[in-house]
This record gives sequence, structure tokens and C-alpha cells, in this order.
Amino acid sequence: MKGVNGAILEQIDALQARYVAALDAKNMNGWLDTFSENEDASYICTTAESVSANLPISLVLDDNRARLKDRVIYVTKIWSGIFADYNTRHFVQRTACQALEDGLYEVTTNYLVVNTPSENGRAELYSTGVYLDHIEITEHGARFRSKKVVTDTAVVERFMAYPI
Repeated sequence: MKGVNGAILEQIDALQARYVAALDAKNMNGWLDTFSENEDASYICTTAESVSANLPISLVLDDNRARLKDRVIYVTKIWSGIFADYNTRHFVQRTACQALEDGLYEVTTNYLVVNTPSENGRAELYSTGVYLDHIEITEHGARFRSKKVVTDTAVVERFMAYPI
């Protein structure tokens, strides 16, 4: 975080807060709004095991803006009502940030997600890991150019309808 000023860090933290608030509220359009309008905006979810083995295996691969929009449609319209619903609570902590080029930052954030399944109402650990983000900051604010979720484990205990 050396060399990144406090105002930039505030924008980055506010973006992460909007991201997790949208997911915890099941607001998929709000989730989409945290991503850049660039066509190369992406959301990828993989495992630490795949990363350490240098394997290009993903649990989710939304590698462009069109696929991000498709994710919103799948979750809100196509999959709606066909999976056991659950609520999530995300906890995040930024651990690193460095400027890459003018207005683009590489940010590492630890995350922990707890879910509460509708069928039993008992909170349980859902996923832990790290977000590896490229965040662009423009006159329109901060947005994710890319978000790579790296889960600590290879297994998520239930159907992963919502992004992590």
C-alpha cells in the first residue's frame, strides 16, 4: 500500500463494501454495477489448489462483460427457485494494494463468507480465500476491471448460485 494515498484506498474499500453489500442483499444488478463497463471486465472463481498447480481450472469463468450480464440473468431469472436458497454474510480485509498504471490498482483482499440456508436457518462457513482484483479508478469512481476469487478449499459445500 506504499505510495497509494488514503483517498484512493477509501475508494477501493468503498468498492469492496458495495460489492459485498450487493451480494449479501442478493442484488445482482448492484453486483454488476461494481464492474467496469470495459468489455474485458471479468469475474473468475478458482481454487488455491488450481493456482498453486498453475492449472487454468475455474469454478466460474465470466471472462468478459457480456458473461457478467449473463450471470445476472442466470441467477435472477433462469435459476430462480430451482436451488435451495441461502443468505450470505461477507467479511473482507484489504491486505495489499499497489498502483499498476495511471488509475489502475492491484488489490489483494482476504474474504470469509458465512451462509445461512433457508431450509435450516443455521449459519455455517461457506468459503474463505482471497480476492485478487484489478480496480480502475476514473472520474466515475472505482470499479473492478477484474476480480479473481481464489478459494482456500476445492469444495464449496452447496450449490454456488451467487458469486462469492
